[in-house]
Parts: sequence; C-alpha cells; structure tokens
Amino acid sequence: MIELLRSGMRNNFSGEEEKAMIRKRKKLSIVAVDLFCGVGGLTYGLQKSGIKVVAGVDVDEKCKFAFEENNGASFIHKSIKEITSKEISKLYPAESLMVLVGCAPCQPFSKYTQKEKDRETKDDWGLLYHFIKLIKEVEPDVVSMENVPQIIKHTVFSDFVDGLKSKGYYINWQNVYCPDYGIPQNRRRLVLLASQLGEIKLIAPTHKPENYKTVKMATGNLEPIKAGTSSKKDRLHKSATLSKVNLKRIKKSVPGGSWRDWDVNLRADCHRKETGNTYGSVYARMEWDKPAPTITTQFFSFGTGRFGHPEQDRAISIREGAILQTFPKKYKFIPFTSPVELKRLGKYIGNAVPVRLGEIIGKSIIKHFEGYL
Repeated sequence: MIELLRSGMRNNFSGEEEKAMIRKRKKLSIVAVDLFCGVGGLTYGLQKSGIKVVAGVDVDEKCKFAFEENNGASFIHKSIKEITSKEISKLYPAESLMVLVGCAPCQPFSKYTQKEKDRETKDDWGLLYHFIKLIKEVEPDVVSMENVPQIIKHTVFSDFVDGLKSKGYYINWQNVYCPDYGIPQNRRRLVLLASQLGEIKLIAPTHKPENYKTVKMATGNLEPIKAGTSSKKDRLHKSATLSKVNLKRIKKSVPGGSWRDWDVNLRADCHRKETGNTYGSVYARMEWDKPAPTITTQFFSFGTGRFGHPEQDRAISIREGAILQTFPKKYKFIPFTSPVELKRLGKYIGNAVPVRLGEIIGKSIIKHFEGYL
C-alpha cells in the first residue's frame, strides 16, 4: 500500500488520472493488528480514534473475553514467538493501510526490577526481538510500540530502532507524561511511532496543568463502598478486605500523606528502620484534586502504593483502577458468571495501555496518513 501512496508523489498525473488516484487513496481504510493485546486497552483507544482493529494477539487466553466482548475484533491465542508474519499479513484487507502496534511486557525494563540480576534471562525480555522480526517480514505502513521510559537504557531497544531503520522507517519516540493527554494518573510512558511514508509524531498535548484530569473528576461520582465489599450496581466496583491493623492505619492516613502520619505503634517494622524512609508512597491515600499515581498491577492493595481512597477507609476498587486507566465504566472484563478475582483483574488492568493513550496514538497515526491521502 505504501507503493500506491509513493507512486502518487513520484509521478506527475494529470486530469482524470490524478482524480482517479485521489479517489483510490481516499477509499483506503486504516487497519491495525494489536500484538500483546491483553484485555484491549490499546485496541479500544485506537478504535475510538477511528482506526479499525481486526485482531489482537496474546499468549494469555483469559484475555479473550474482554478483548472480543468490548472491541468486536478477533482474539488470537498465540505467543508472539509462535505467530507468523504470513498469519498477520492475511488479517489485513487488500485495500488498506497497515498498522502494527504492540506493548510488550514492561516488567523487565521497569525501575522496580532494575536491581534484579537475572532480569535479562526472563522469557519476556527478548519479545521485542520477535516484534521487530515480524515488522521486517510484514512491512506494515506504520508501527507503534509503547513501553516504560527505562527501556531506552537497554540494548534491545536500540536493536529494535536499528531494525526499523534498516527497513527504511522514519522513527520518532518520546516520553509521554499522561496527564498532558487527559489521563488522570501520573503515568510516564515511552511511545514510539515509525512510518515508511515520512516523519511521524504524536499530536500535541491536549491538556495543561491547570486542566489536568483529577481523581475526583474520574471517580468521584461512584457510590461509596466499604473495604471488602462491592457495589450492588457494579460488582467490579469492589475493594479488597483490610486487616484490623490496616484499617486503623488508613483511618490515620491523609490524602497525599504517608505512614509518617500514623501513631508510632501503627508503623510496620520496615518503616522503623533507616531504609524505611525511602518508602514514602506506600500505605497512602490518593488526593481528590490531583491525578492518581501510576496504576500498577497491585493498585487494589492499600500497602503497595498510594492506593488508598481519598476519603473512604479502603483501597480503590477494581472499577476505580480501570477508570483511572481510562477504560469506560461499561467495559466488561469478565463474564457475568465469573468470580471477581482482584489479583487477576489488577494484573490485566495495571498492564493495559490506557485507553486514552491508545486514542492519542490513533489520532496521531490518522493525522500522519492524512498528509499523504
């Protein structure tokens, strides 16, 4: 499809030929395949922007329900190591602009695992090498890759970029501060865009500090619930049970504070050590009038970050975490008959690309193509 666009730029068409070429270009649809699709955060965002996603690929079959139920796209239960470029190429309609996107697991590159000596031996460390191999073989028109900013410190990232350059892609990457794009959490992500057509970049930020989306804007209208209970209207609006000591601790916690606000007898042993002073953001409440902290896979736990509700004596619920990841309130993560497993849902939601960031990526890709259509 790139050759079709380039031919229009190289050749001097006249009269009816030029009009026919323009009509043909405008008929082209933008179609994406989402590798590492998970429960569909990136896919949902791309589709909100106007890009059709025909399929998602993921090694975890339990993501199938959420992906297909909410996105109307096919879920392919395969590892990126197993799926072939031939299989992927067949997913794109003949008359389409091909987009291949993916957010490889970020744990190997996260600051939380930087001290692990064996992190480069983990199975998911080399998944980007499989991603670039597929890119070279499929030759999509545009590629998008999202991950943690720390990834640029690792050889696998420079190898990924070199692989794109070897195939003639124009490349742009930047560290995105999510509140700049209307996402109500202090998440920072690296977003890479690459195109065979020409220079490509994210659209300009849509928000400034004075109008950042806050926790209250996102979740303030949800009904109050107690720790260990769920809403009768929405069973995913469920919070984890708190032990007696953690219930006492959260009652002593203030928004934006830390365990230092507690009575001394409530402090854990680790907090009393000198090294405990570095853990200021655990056992803490969010603040209503600011974006939330980064939503991790353990956001449902009061003791793993600043995940205490701003007012209610509990950790945030599964639904609240999903909304802070900009999933719509209607998003279905599990069948109605399945139990609400906090750990599993926390993992899926925390690992997802925020829907709004997916939408921004999609809008950036559409804007890029419009320059050539």
